[in-house]
Amino acid sequence: MAAIVPRHEFPTVNAARGVEVLSEGAKEEIADLEESPDFDSALDAALTEAQARCVLDPTANELETWEAYVVAMQIGSAMFASATATEDRVQCRVAHEMRTIPATGVRYYTDAGNWITSFWLAIICREQARMTQLCNVPISLLRESDAVFDEYIYSWVDALQTYWLERPGLGDKLVAAMEGTDPEALQVADRELVLKILYPPINLFYRFLRQDHEQFNAELAKALQWHKEYWTKDEERATSTEGLVALGPLAIASLAYDAGFPIEVESEYLPKHLLRRSWLGEFDT
Repeated sequence: MAAIVPRHEFPTVNAARGVEVLSEGAKEEIADLEESPDFDSALDAALTEAQARCVLDPTANELETWEAYVVAMQIGSAMFASATATEDRVQCRVAHEMRTIPATGVRYYTDAGNWITSFWLAIICREQARMTQLCNVPISLLRESDAVFDEYIYSWVDALQTYWLERPGLGDKLVAAMEGTDPEALQVADRELVLKILYPPINLFYRFLRQDHEQFNAELAKALQWHKEYWTKDEERATSTEGLVALGPLAIASLAYDAGFPIEVESEYLPKHLLRRSWLGEFDT
């Protein structure tokens, strides 16, 4: 019997109009990418639209919701393609169009946090070529951004890159990432954020690698419950679209689903049709 983790209540008044406004904002950010790209704003706008669509479409049953997640994925991938480009400009498909985007090199936003978000989106959208592209981004480039992170995040990125590219040393890197989330080791990140949002995907990935189906599902249910607890702590969090989808757990669950794991947890935090890749291949990405 599947474990069920209901999503917290979220206001739906004017939600459809809100999505329209967010969609227009995302289109404006995308249109600017070919002239003066601000990938941080573009990714934020596109991902916010995608998450907001899940207010009224919690299972991602509508093509427009899948399309919104694909666009966010394309922007995240383009961010790092632009940062690592060896020519003056790079060709990237974003929102159904091939766009010629200036090379940016390192920017304040080409950090480990945006790399992980972009990688989650590539996994969810089953974009293996983009996953490979992201895994070839040097960790040294991520360190050169202005962002300040605890050291564990670089071990975590290293573990994900090592896994996908089948490099040696995965176990040690994953252990370093897990140990680095110990509250006593944290210097920068909020402990509640790490415990309830940032650590669970690392733990789920460990369970995924061990191929323990029962334990994976148990930890997935815990991860979603922690997600719910975090995003309902106060009114500001509870009304943020960022809490509507558990992006990290969804990405790891997508890896597990594609590997044949029985996913025995049901939740609107894991939109069913994203998890099951129901819209995959509907249009060129």
